[in-house]
Parts: sequence; structure tokens; C-alpha cells
Amino acid sequence: MSVHLGYLCSSESWGGLEMNHLRNAVWMKDRGHKVLVFSVANSRFATEAESKGLMIEFIDKHSKYYDFKNGRSLVELLKKHGITHLLIRATRDMSITAFAKWKLKDALHTSYYMEMQLGVKKTHFLHARRHNEINLWSCPLPWLEEQVRTMTRFKNEIVQIPSGMDLSQFSDIPSKDDARAQLKLPKDVGLFGLMGRFDPQKGQLLLLKAMKLAKNKDFHVVLLGEPTHNEAEDYYAEMLEILQSEALKERVHIRPYMKNPIAFYAAIDWFVMATKAESIGMVTMESIACGTPVLGSNAGGTPEVLEQDKGGILFETMNPDSLAEKIDFICDHNISKDPDTLLEMTQQYDHNSVCASVEKALGIT
Repeated sequence: MSVHLGYLCSSESWGGLEMNHLRNAVWMKDRGHKVLVFSVANSRFATEAESKGLMIEFIDKHSKYYDFKNGRSLVELLKKHGITHLLIRATRDMSITAFAKWKLKDALHTSYYMEMQLGVKKTHFLHARRHNEINLWSCPLPWLEEQVRTMTRFKNEIVQIPSGMDLSQFSDIPSKDDARAQLKLPKDVGLFGLMGRFDPQKGQLLLLKAMKLAKNKDFHVVLLGEPTHNEAEDYYAEMLEILQSEALKERVHIRPYMKNPIAFYAAIDWFVMATKAESIGMVTMESIACGTPVLGSNAGGTPEVLEQDKGGILFETMNPDSLAEKIDFICDHNISKDPDTLLEMTQQYDHNSVCASVEKALGIT
């Protein structure tokens, strides 16, 4: 039987989930597989897929649950293109995928690549009915697998496959001096960095409050990102108000979003992951791949990615006092991590081995 991989993504957003789904589709195409993307027209995912040379079948935006009309349309498209394996990452695509599996039976293999943690138990009959039309549930970290086993009634195959990265992009990392010159940052200070849109979920205010609380005043902070138009405007205004204080205005540097942030990771001494509970944390993985340790929130997937204190230091989630205490400890004792050790930690995320694991799980070569 000829294997045709279908990557379904109905999301019109453009975040880590969508990026990871697209990356995997591109990598599998590059490995010689027949790949077709199902995407909503004019979405960022569709635009990026086209730019990568992927074949696309446009679909209508479907409802999260019980969209039988679009479900039947998807079934016809799957049959038309000979899709044998359908891969999804977003939970909003699970219901329509389950419908397609129910209609096509053994002619279709379905797999869900988990990116987001389960907020509550999903053990209701309707959840179980939907989940068990999925052949394969892939979890990137052990704690997420534990959630699936204890918070769902999923009965089919569960595997652990990490989110992948093309490690070749980290082969030419600039020196710290060159990176700081590129970003116009001071040379001779300890520098903590946080990257992300200016939003309560990313934790810029938490870091600024910790700066004010920290006893050590010799370090600086760089915030890489920008506000999203018409979103979180009060949050950004509060950030700007804090930045006007005498204690911070000369020590905080704001730089705009960079499509390739490697110079940012190279410029800083520590990356701060301050979100409440990052499920996976691709930026944490990227920072480690650049040889930069992470000061991370002790929740979600961050402790597992950091292997506790091997790749960085953990602070109490959403606690500015705890964050300030860890910053003082790092600055006062000049704490760092061996870049070679950090690089070794990222080898498990190499996209070639990740794709090989996907192929094994799907039973394809």
C-alpha cells in the first residue's frame, strides 16, 4: 500500500503548535514521503506551507464538535488523495478526525501529536468515544503521557516522541560580544532575557517585578518582542509605567521580534521562562541548543526539558520573590552552565531522530 501523509491544521493562529506541525510536514516530505496539507485558505499556516513547497488542499473552517457536513467533505478529500495516515496537533481537529476514522475504518490511520496539556479530566463517554478513534497518541514529555494515562480513557497506542528541532541552525552561533553588538546591548553586565509577545501569559511583568525586588542591581534585562495590536494593552501600559522608574529605566532594553533569534540567545547569560506552565517550551529547547541556560518556572514541561537543574535553575511559578531570589543567587555566585553539556541535552530533539521515531510509530519507512 502506498503511504500518503495528511497534515490537518484548521487553526488560523501562528504559534508553536502550528510551527511544529508545519516543520514536521516539511521534514517528512524531505525524507521522501508523499505529504499533503489540509488548511484553511488565507491562514498563516497555509501561507507558510505554500512557501515551503508543500501540496495544499484548502478546507472550510470547521466547528470543534459534531461538524458532520465538513466531516463528510474531509472524508471525500482523504479518499480523493489516497491519504492513508492523518496527523493532527490541535484538539479542535480531533472531532472531525475521529469522524473521518469512523467512516474510513482501517483505510485510515489517525495520530494526535500532543502540544497542550490537559486542563481537566477528559473521561466522559463522548470524550472517550472521540479519543478512541485515534490510533496513536504521541506525547513529547513524560508528564504529558502521565496526564493521558490518568486523565483520559484512551485505550490505543501511546508513545513518547519529543518535539523536534533542526539542530543545524545552531551551528553558527555568534560570540557573546558580537551578538550584543548586533542587538546594541551593553557588554560588561550580566544579562537576563525573556522573549515573547507582551502578554500576561509570557511573564514580562513578573520579571520586572523581580528586578525591583532583587538585592543585586548590577544585572540588566532584555525583552525581545512587541505588543499585539488591540490585545493586552493594559498589560503593556503597566510594563511601560514600571520601566519609567529610576531603578529600571537604564537597565531594561526592549528589542523587536526577530525571525531568527539566535543572536538574542547568544547575547544573554540566562534565558527566563516565566510563563505559568509551558507545556513543552520550544524556546527553552532553543536556548539550551545555543548554550544559554534557563531560569525557568517550576511547572509544566519546563522541569523535564531542563532535567531539573542540569540545564538551568527553577523558581516557584508566578512568584516574583522566588524569581528575585534566584536572580540574586545567580549574580552573587556567578552561576553558569557548561555549554557543551547543554548542547548534549538537545541531541534527543534532533529532527532526524524525531522523524525516524514518527515513522516507526506510524509503521512506515
